[in-house]
Amino acid sequence: MHAKKLDKLANGILYTIAGIIVAILASLILYILVRGLPHISWSFLTGKSSSYQAGGGIGIQLYNSFFLLVITLIISVPLSMGAGVYLSEYAKKGPVTNFVRTCIEILSSLPSVVVGLFGYLIFVVQFEYGFSIISGALALTVFNLPQMTRNVEDSLKHVHHTQREAGLALGISRWETVLHVVIPEALPGIVTGIVLASGRIFGEAAALIYTAGQSAPALDWSNWNIFSITSPISIFRQAETLAVHIWKVNSEGTIPDGTVVSAGSAAVLLIFILIFNFGARKLGSYLHKKLTSA
Repeated sequence: MHAKKLDKLANGILYTIAGIIVAILASLILYILVRGLPHISWSFLTGKSSSYQAGGGIGIQLYNSFFLLVITLIISVPLSMGAGVYLSEYAKKGPVTNFVRTCIEILSSLPSVVVGLFGYLIFVVQFEYGFSIISGALALTVFNLPQMTRNVEDSLKHVHHTQREAGLALGISRWETVLHVVIPEALPGIVTGIVLASGRIFGEAAALIYTAGQSAPALDWSNWNIFSITSPISIFRQAETLAVHIWKVNSEGTIPDGTVVSAGSAAVLLIFILIFNFGARKLGSYLHKKLTSA
């Protein structure tokens, strides 16, 4: 009887803690959405922002956020895939592997502000990229590479060893086994991790303040010159993202309806982050069923 009572007490405590966590998250989400949703409209989502008068939108900032996300993934996904495959399939236990893992752990624990200052000193100043999308993308790559690498490594390690043995038994090389057997089996977990990292990249602000810049110049949608600062596809122009815009509106206080713009922008940012998180799980489940016929 005493053991049963302790078990019920422990279960009750765990359920209470879980309920508190859910309640905190739900209250935060509801608070942001209730304050921001009434201010969201098509003109708000597509209009240009204004620094001194009311009625501005977030069209350019929203586009910059997605464009920066794409550039960051183009850089970080191949690097994380290569590092994850090496650590999972080829790295042998020893000082070199331990050093690589230690570096990954240290990078993953760095605050985003520190990564932003590093990006400012290296990419903006030393490499002379200036405040630009490429500087922000490289800084975000440094910020997200440890998490994405560990996700790839863990996804590959969860593939049963019999899959590798079956590939080798068929006479294909180790690399071909990894490429055609192991990676497709681990693809649902890898894709889920990439989509979750996308949500983190989309909502990042601190690292981008020092690298991508705090202004959103008007874009010429007929200009496709990648070296022009008015081109929407240029990676060498400043790009104020949605998260940075929220920080800027609240810190400068020059817009008469700054509270409205901030609330609407926060609601839009939260909605996209929720889409990334729920979409990652749906996409992972779909790919798992598609590839494994489960």
